[in-house]
Amino acid sequence: MPEILDRARTQVLDGGVGLDEAGVLEILRLPDEHLSAALQLAHDVRMRWCGPEVEVEGIVSLKTGGCPEDCHFCSQSGLFASPVRSVWLDIPSLVEAARQTAATGATEFCIVAAVRGPDARLMKQMREGVAAIREAVDIQVAASLGMLTKDQVDELVEMGVHRYNHNLETCRSYFPNVVTTHSWEERWETLTMVRASGMEVCCGGILGLGESVEQRAEFAAQLAELDPHEVPLNFLNPRPGTPLGDRPVVEARDALRAIAAFRLAMPRTILRYAGGREITLGDLGTRDGLLGGINAVIVGNYLTTLGRPATADLALLDDLKMPVKALSQTL
Repeated sequence: MPEILDRARTQVLDGGVGLDEAGVLEILRLPDEHLSAALQLAHDVRMRWCGPEVEVEGIVSLKTGGCPEDCHFCSQSGLFASPVRSVWLDIPSLVEAARQTAATGATEFCIVAAVRGPDARLMKQMREGVAAIREAVDIQVAASLGMLTKDQVDELVEMGVHRYNHNLETCRSYFPNVVTTHSWEERWETLTMVRASGMEVCCGGILGLGESVEQRAEFAAQLAELDPHEVPLNFLNPRPGTPLGDRPVVEARDALRAIAAFRLAMPRTILRYAGGREITLGDLGTRDGLLGGINAVIVGNYLTTLGRPATADLALLDDLKMPVKALSQTL
């Protein structure tokens, strides 16, 4: 057994202290023959420090496409020749999407907008939409609206948004290769304000953007420093018309190694399956990840890509005897 797994068993499983960047890198470099052991350890860590429950979430795009930013992986950028066009969702459609999400057993409904940050029109739409959802559907509302001002953070808190998603996307050293219209530091500033407001912080990223294994370890360590409530882990699903449209898909074994490594870096964090797992891992790999540290899933489709049917994920959770987390009784 590699020394890093013995060390992680003592430090992370027994002590609840995540691996540092060097330790994460060792996990990411483990030979294939030790992958099963790493996944088993990550699963044990998840069960010990998070429990068996799985949090289920649905997402919907309030404003799709036409974004002024140049995130090289994203087909919603208005700067690339992708097939996505700008569309706004009306309030009744937003409420219906929340209702359908709740019907799957999900406890989280995240409203997403493809923008640099919200303007007055978007904040008005959010205010009306969140109020309508809270009146009609028993579900927690999260939001992902780009970079925020302090006043906008306070307004979201007042609306009743309980969790805010703002992904760092990749590590600090690699970020300029992926986005040039804003900085990693600007994203970090928004996350710092969100944390100070009392909202839960949801922050993750995408693997397979061209980063090195060392930079994946750097990213895990930076997320651990932020200590978000939730980390959505995406794997690049290359989009036609984007600068990363020709990137190869992450190898399934590398994706599973990353799942184990990120869990061992953040033993108490909600680690959520997000975009790209379908093409990266398939059905068998999805099962392996749920038995290797993952304890949350986005069900249904993503913003511009198709996901697995919600019924397939819920059936898998039932098969694995993993209960779906109940809606918070504090609502």
